Amino acid sequence: MTHPDLSFERQDDIAIVRLNRAAKRNALNDGLILALRDCFQNLPEGVRAVVVDGAGEHFCAGLDLSELKERDAGQGVLHSRMWHQALDGVQFGTVPVVAALHGAVVGGGLELASACHIRVADETTFYALPEGTRGIFVGGGGSVRIPKLIGVARMTDMMMTGRVYKAAEGERAGFAQYLVPPGQALAKAIELAQRIATNAPLTNYALMHALPRIAEQPADHGLFTEALMAGIAQDAPAAKERVRAFLEGRAAKVSKD
Repeated sequence: MTHPDLSFERQDDIAIVRLNRAAKRNALNDGLILALRDCFQNLPEGVRAVVVDGAGEHFCAGLDLSELKERDAGQGVLHSRMWHQALDGVQFGTVPVVAALHGAVVGGGLELASACHIRVADETTFYALPEGTRGIFVGGGGSVRIPKLIGVARMTDMMMTGRVYKAAEGERAGFAQYLVPPGQALAKAIELAQRIATNAPLTNYALMHALPRIAEQPADHGLFTEALMAGIAQDAPAAKERVRAFLEGRAAKVSKD
């Protein structure tokens, strides 16, 4: 878990994973991507949710171009697949992940954010995909994940024109589910992670692994997958206890407050 550019902090049943290259606006190099991969593959027992944060004024300004190497086509494919493996470990790992966004969420930083399950942005946040104007293409899973948040047309516009979305319009477009005042993204992300950590683990796992796949299946396949997942989830001891608690008046009812 030790890496100079990645810190890990445990707070009871949640963990805070922080990009720690503030002097480089938390730009991602290969070492940091591999550290993220190793971190999410080796979460300690008892961690039920993770918050991903960036040190300093920015969440992540994308790929560290100072370390960009000339690669032939084959090497480029393997490099991209290394990123895919690392960010798949975030999206399809063992626990839900909440991103605390502020400042730059650009290029590879947006790819990382889109691999998280919930995104909280503060009002300093801005989003961009400058790869198109730099003669390159996204390689960290952005072409798959980002259109699911904002649509193909918006992503095409961003890459072709260099358009930058500020925080409020970014929330409306779908980049983040929450928008908070400056400096409050981490606190809100921790609050959400603590709430998520109280869910039945199998329900969280189904939301991470089954729901995105159901959304991509033909309707009849999706409905059958849903039925299988519903049956498995409700058979879990934690689910049975929660239903009993509700029926016996020991659990809070849903309210508008």
